[in-house]
Amino acid sequence: MKMADHSLLIHNGTIVDGRGAQPVRDGVVLVEAGKLAYVGPAADAPHVPESVERIDARGGTIMPGLVEAHFHATYFNIAALEDLDIKYPVEYVSLLASVNSKLAIECGYTAARSGGCLFNVDFWLKKAIEEDLIVGPRLSASGREICSAGGLMDWNPEFRKIGMEGLVFIINGQDDARKAVRALVKDGVEWVKTYPTGDAASPDINDHHTLCMTFEEMNAVVSTAHNHGLKVTGHCRATEGIKNALRAGYDCIEHGTFMDDEALDLLLQRDVPCVPALYFEKASVELGPEFGLSQRVIDGHQETLDGGIESARRILRAGGRLGMGGDYGFGWNPHGDYARELTFFVKDVGLTPLEVLTCATKTGAEIMGRSDEFGTLEKGKLADVLVVDGDIIADISLLEDRTKFIAVMQGGIIKAGQLAKSFPTVVKRER
Repeated sequence: MKMADHSLLIHNGTIVDGRGAQPVRDGVVLVEAGKLAYVGPAADAPHVPESVERIDARGGTIMPGLVEAHFHATYFNIAALEDLDIKYPVEYVSLLASVNSKLAIECGYTAARSGGCLFNVDFWLKKAIEEDLIVGPRLSASGREICSAGGLMDWNPEFRKIGMEGLVFIINGQDDARKAVRALVKDGVEWVKTYPTGDAASPDINDHHTLCMTFEEMNAVVSTAHNHGLKVTGHCRATEGIKNALRAGYDCIEHGTFMDDEALDLLLQRDVPCVPALYFEKASVELGPEFGLSQRVIDGHQETLDGGIESARRILRAGGRLGMGGDYGFGWNPHGDYARELTFFVKDVGLTPLEVLTCATKTGAEIMGRSDEFGTLEKGKLADVLVVDGDIIADISLLEDRTKFIAVMQGGIIKAGQLAKSFPTVVKRER
């Protein structure tokens, strides 16, 4: 991915650095050759020649680019899970993914960790972004997901003879689990996504309290993935599924919905991050009837919402780590609404704006394994910066309004926002 080959000064704004520190009023950020050279009060800033380009933050907010920690670039705002069942060919899915990636940048998300994809498109999507063929977030790629036979993502009856080749690997036992991971290794992904438990979205296949994968299958996935340097995450709602995932060595937990004291202790002992993805549940409850969700499914989402809120609060208050990512790509939870997750965690869950922003920047970068490169505004890191016209600490919902973005910057290059076409495009290749 290219980086700016010029200097740039962002001034007249309040710095929210992503580390949870108190905001710095009248702050400035100096960018040199695509990296942060100074972040702090204007009074302490180094002298900058008048010839250096300047961005006026208009008294608003200067912050790290956001990190979407559960990104489904290949999901196309579907109306039901079954719509993922190879509704479109890989060629069209790839085009949809590129559109969603550009949209993520426009929404202020400069990085993303995949939560699973169709046809293993993510690897090639990441390559296209890094080679500047398309605009998109810095991406940690996942691939086809792994689900046990009869699990959440295996909804086709046997007589249809459909193997879900574009969506998931259906496994029966440890050998199948290892085989699936090895196939993903060959496709170059970084994360292996699994389905240890069920979900309210498909109650006739799996009640969301139930286990889907056995511990032995989960352990086989982890040992094989770790042997090849891949990380493992899992859709974990049921309490025992969360515990099995943590005991098996999972590197992240998706949802972590029904977490008891033992599960929380395991999570904290291993310092495993959790991505609750809770706005999806609220949207399912509020907008589900418009998309034909049954009352049984909606009731399940409400139970999931209530349990997930309580678990998320407990995790953060106990010193655990939460990533922000919302399972976007469904009709009632479409791409482009990513920042609604952040507003939800402030207004409905009760976290402070600084806590939520830390989860949405610093922790997201940690989950991606790239916290030394971005996620916070610190000297030496990549200049992935979001400049917002307004005080997001006073009103975090400003992040839902793309018209408020003065600049969305990656490596010192403005990719979106009001100033996207106003600044130099002289660039150099990242090393």
